[in-house]
Amino acid sequence: MNTASGIRISGWGVALPPTIVTNDELSETLDTSNEWILERSGIAKRHLGGSTSGLAIEAALQALAVANLQPNDIDLLILATTTPDDQVPATANKVQHELGLTCGAMDINAACSGFVYSLVAGSGFLKTGCDRVLVIGSETLSRFTDWEDRSTAILFGDGAGAVVLESSKTGGDLLGWNLSSSGELRDILHCEIGGKIKMAGSEVFRKAVVAMTKSGKAAMDEAGVNPEEIALVVPHQANIRIIETAMKKLGIPLEKSIWVGDRTANTSSASIPIALSEALNNNRVKKNDLILLVGFGAGMTSASAVIRWGEADG
Repeated sequence: MNTASGIRISGWGVALPPTIVTNDELSETLDTSNEWILERSGIAKRHLGGSTSGLAIEAALQALAVANLQPNDIDLLILATTTPDDQVPATANKVQHELGLTCGAMDINAACSGFVYSLVAGSGFLKTGCDRVLVIGSETLSRFTDWEDRSTAILFGDGAGAVVLESSKTGGDLLGWNLSSSGELRDILHCEIGGKIKMAGSEVFRKAVVAMTKSGKAAMDEAGVNPEEIALVVPHQANIRIIETAMKKLGIPLEKSIWVGDRTANTSSASIPIALSEALNNNRVKKNDLILLVGFGAGMTSASAVIRWGEADG
């Protein structure tokens, strides 16, 4: 069992299918327009295609390369997804095998909150003996999107993001977190087995802002930090209007957040690791920065985590 008290992210990666569908292309078959979609969501295009396991593997390989690790260095694989390849077994089993990992593997389905749920769970495993946990968010929402429904077809995309969590002795850590579920709201955003995604858009918007704000504040309170101390907010990339409103209610300037949803649309559990990777690749994070991950999802779930960014031991 390791004796390190901290946690750090040592590797990250992203996978997006090569097929891109723009708003203008959607307007050819839907009663919509590029301007209408941009105004209401901030989304300009989305990537479609691939499989949940295939995208997860691609993102994971990048994360392992950044961390300079081999498959046998990983002690546990957690895959966040709401679009598994099969009903049974878990898609994580396929990913584990294809990556050549020799550890345990499991899926977590908390919809769009799934990555933060998995990050918190992975951090718990590190605190109790694991050295390294591979956490992936991967989704192929296009398989369950009703492409004749303009209220939902414009919102979703496919993709994956992955991170490697490692135990650390040099300052990085998960300082505070909050996970929540309001099951009485499960019907406002749902998809039956064999069906398509259904959403009560205005209701989801209102509840999402409340959920993100409450969860984000709870995580900061547990971490003992103020909004002014947060260097970067990585929100779920569902809708720029939701992010704008939630950031205001959190008391954090919008410019401290990151938005990639204009290029990816809503990729559910993959959206936060995709956005985090974008921030890291563009040098928006430095040692000891406080990062707030905050999101919401069907269920209705919400999840937030405050991370102090750490560097490699030694």
